[in-house]
Amino acid sequence: MISWSSKRKLLYATIAGVIVVGGIGVPAFLVFYKAPTCFDGIQNGGEQGLDCGGRCSLLCQSSFTSPNVAWTRLEKVAPELYNVATYIINPNTEGEAKNVPYHMSLYDKDGILIIDQASTITLPPHRNTLAFQGAVNVGKRIPTKVSFEFTSVPNWYKKIDTLSPIVVGNKDYREDSTGSSLQVSLKNNSLETIGRISVFVVLYNKENDAIGFSKTTLDQIPPQSTEVAPFTWNINRNGEVISIEVLYVAE
Repeated sequence: MISWSSKRKLLYATIAGVIVVGGIGVPAFLVFYKAPTCFDGIQNGGEQGLDCGGRCSLLCQSSFTSPNVAWTRLEKVAPELYNVATYIINPNTEGEAKNVPYHMSLYDKDGILIIDQASTITLPPHRNTLAFQGAVNVGKRIPTKVSFEFTSVPNWYKKIDTLSPIVVGNKDYREDSTGSSLQVSLKNNSLETIGRISVFVVLYNKENDAIGFSKTTLDQIPPQSTEVAPFTWNINRNGEVISIEVLYVAE
């Protein structure tokens, strides 16, 4: 049987050991331990993949669908000047890809490159958009074909659609001998101001072909208010415009 004196010594030794371990181990842990992050190159902290999924804002490849390029068109808007647009479908309801690089190439009837336009585009969550280049100068050459290509794979991040409170109202399209114009009413049904947005429009004929497109910018839409996005073209389309699609993306 262990004596009371021995028990007391054992208790003191145990307490001293705990103090020593705590005094050395805890500071060492605080110095050397690194909490899991979404940027450490290790699949940890409940991530679904390497620094993606779970609590990370970056989506893993298995969590999103690639965007679909529906069409690419060009339209002459003035001598030597063309608007060029690519319609992009984003099927990801909660995924956004910002500043995705791309280039558009314009060719003549012989397939010879006229000009290559490079830029970036934001693919908003669950919202289709346009890659738009306005008033591209082609000089004396006449483009007959245009191609579009992403120059790197989009990185998709979790993002809800912050522009869902916007409701498209009246679309007042008019033509006369000098050209055509369009005024689109956009109402913000939320109680918060919506900041700067890019607004795109696509004009369709009875065959549902895109025969015109353009872009403008609204600085903001105050809560419970309506702003008008104006568009003008030096083109009379002779009554061919049957329907108008309005697209918008936060800048």
